[in-house]
Amino acid sequence: MKGYEVILVTSGAVGLGRQRLRYRRLANSSFSDLQKPQGELDGKACAAVGQSSLMALYDIMFSQLDVTSSQLLVNDGFFRDTGFRKQLSDTVNSLLDLRVIPVFNENDAVSTRKAPYEDSSGIFWDNDSLAGLLALELKADLLVLLSDVEGLYSGPPTDPKSKLIHTYVKEKHQTEITFGDKSRLGRGGMTAKVNAAVCSAYAGTPVIITSGYATNNIMRVLQGEKIGTVFHKDAHMWTSIKEVSAHEMAVSARDSSRRLQILNSEERRQILLDMADALENNDSMIRLENGADVADAEEAGYEKSLISRLTLRPEKMSSLVKSVRMLADMEEPIGQMIKRTELADELILEKISCPLGVFLVIFESRPDALVQIAALAIRSGNGLLLKGGKEAKRSNAVLHKVITSVIPDKVGNKLIGLVTSREEIPDLLKLDDVIDLVVPRGSSKLVSQIKASTRIPVLGHADGICHVYVDKTANMDMAKKIVRDAKVDYPAACNAMETLLVHKDLSENGGLEELVAELQREGVQLYGGSKASALLNITEADTFHHEYSSLACTVEIVDDVSAAINHIHEHGSSHTECIVTEDCEVAKTFLSQVDSAAVFHNASTRFCDGARFGLGAEVGISTSRIHARGPVGVEGLLSNRWILRGTGQVVDGDRGVTYTYKELPIKA
Repeated sequence: MKGYEVILVTSGAVGLGRQRLRYRRLANSSFSDLQKPQGELDGKACAAVGQSSLMALYDIMFSQLDVTSSQLLVNDGFFRDTGFRKQLSDTVNSLLDLRVIPVFNENDAVSTRKAPYEDSSGIFWDNDSLAGLLALELKADLLVLLSDVEGLYSGPPTDPKSKLIHTYVKEKHQTEITFGDKSRLGRGGMTAKVNAAVCSAYAGTPVIITSGYATNNIMRVLQGEKIGTVFHKDAHMWTSIKEVSAHEMAVSARDSSRRLQILNSEERRQILLDMADALENNDSMIRLENGADVADAEEAGYEKSLISRLTLRPEKMSSLVKSVRMLADMEEPIGQMIKRTELADELILEKISCPLGVFLVIFESRPDALVQIAALAIRSGNGLLLKGGKEAKRSNAVLHKVITSVIPDKVGNKLIGLVTSREEIPDLLKLDDVIDLVVPRGSSKLVSQIKASTRIPVLGHADGICHVYVDKTANMDMAKKIVRDAKVDYPAACNAMETLLVHKDLSENGGLEELVAELQREGVQLYGGSKASALLNITEADTFHHEYSSLACTVEIVDDVSAAINHIHEHGSSHTECIVTEDCEVAKTFLSQVDSAAVFHNASTRFCDGARFGLGAEVGISTSRIHARGPVGVEGLLSNRWILRGTGQVVDGDRGVTYTYKELPIKA
C-alpha cells in the first residue's frame, strides 16, 4: 500500500443484486411465465442481495494483494448521532491501524429515501456527498472522486469546444460551467461530484476529480501528477482568474492568422524583414539566455548531441537570419491561382492556394527551430502554437519575445503563441476544431506519443533511419566522401546515415575495408548485420531498425541493388536513402523503386533539409504519404480553396447547364 491509508466509498450493490435476482427469476420461471410482462425488481431487495456480492468482489481483488477489506454500511440518519460519529471515527482508525481497508456504502436496503435518484435531501444523498462527508469526519488529507471522464470540463465532455479545467476556481468557474446529461454511472453525475468537491474543499479537504478508467490514475494523483481537476480552498491564489487557456490561445492564433491574410504581400514580407533585423539587433541578449540554458544542460548531464542541438552558435544565428530573409524574398504563396476551369458558359471555377489555419509544433532542445517555424508561419499566413523543450526554456522565451515584438498591432502578437507548460499539451491535442495540424519534432518516442494522443492530422516522422548503399561500380573516393559526410557531418540529425549497405563484391576487392577504415578514422562505432559482423569481427547489431543519433552506425553486406532495396523497405523509416554508383541503370532502379520521402544518387543524405532544398526553412521532415512529404517548407503549410464565379446559374437537376470543362489560362 506504499504507506498510504485508504478509505473507499463504493456503489454497485443494487446493480449486482438486480443481476443475481434476474438470473434467479429466469431460472425459476416456466416458459409460460416468461411470456408474461416482467415486473420491475424492488430496489431495496436488490441492494440487500447485492451487498454480499459487492464485498465478495472486493475481497477477491484485495486478497490478491494480500490486503484485507472490511464493510461499513451507513445511512443518512446515523450522522445526526454524535455518539455514532465518534464510534465511526474510532472504528475506522482501528481498521487502518490493522492495515485493513474500510469500504463504505449507503445501506440502500433499509434506507428511508423514497427515490434514490431524485431525493437529494438529508446530510448526504449519493456516494459523492457521502465521500465528502466521510473525508471531513475522518479528517482525510485528500479526497479523490472517480468519474467516467478525465475531470471537470467547461461544458459537456462530448462538446468539442469544452475544455478540461485543471484547477477549479470558484469565482471563475461556478458561473461558466455548463453541465450535460447525468452520467449513466452512479446517481448524480458530474453535478453531484462538483457539489461534493466544493463543499469538501472549502471545508478544508482538497479534492481531485479524475477518470476511474485510466490505469494507475490514483497513484498518479498521489505522486503529484497534474491530472484531473483539483479543488482547493486556496485555488484562487494559485491561478490567475484571467489565465489564458489552451483553447483561447488557439482561437487567438486563428483570429490573428485571418488578420495576417488580409495584409498585402509586401506587408507580410516586411514583417519577415523586421524579424530578421530584430534577431540581429538582439543577438547578444539571445545568446546570453541561450548560454544559461546550455550551462544548465551541461550541469544536468545531458548528452552531447542534445547540447549541440541546444547551442545557438554565431554561425547558426547568422544562418537563421539569412533563411528568414530568403523567405521574405520568396514568391507570394497565398492566393496563387493553381487551376482555372470553365465549367459552363460564364461559370468559372478557380483553385486558389490558402493557409492551413493553425498548426501546433512540439519540438525538443532546438531553439533555432522556433525561428524557422515562426518565419514559415508568417510567410504562409498561418497561426502558430509552439511548445519547446524545458531544456531550452530561456532561449525559446527570448526568441518568442523578439519575434512577436515586430508583428503589427493590426495582426496581433497572439499570432504566435508559446506554450510553457507540458501539462497543456493534452488539452491542445484535443482541439481538433481549432488546430489543423500537429508537427512533432524530436525523438521517436515523442512523435509516437503525439500520434497516439490526437485526432488532429500529424505531420512528421517517428524515426530517421537513413541508408547509404554503395554499389559494386561506385567510385570509391566518392563513396568514402559521401559515407563520411552522411555519418559524421551532424550525427544527431534525422538525415544522418544510420545503416551502410555494401555490395558483396566490395567485401572481396577491398572496397568494404576502405569504407570501414574511413568511418573508424572519424571515431564511428560500427555494428554489423549477420554477414558484416562475421567478416569484419565487429559486434552484431540487435536490430537494423535503430536510430543511433551519434557516431555509430550499422554495416551490412547485400547481394545487389534489389537486396538493398528490400532491406531498406523492411528496416527503414521512409526518410532519406542514397545510392553511390556509376551504373546509370542501377541508379535508375534504386531511385524509382525505393519508397522513401527523399532518394539521392551520388549525394549525401545530409542534403535532405529545407534550407538546402531552397525552401528557406522547414517546419520538419515528413515521411507520411498524405499532403506533404520530405522537408516541409511554405508549400507544405498551404491548402487550397475553390472559387466559383457565375452569372446567376442554378443546377435545377442539371437540365439547364451545358458543361464544357474547358481549361483556361491561369491569370497572374
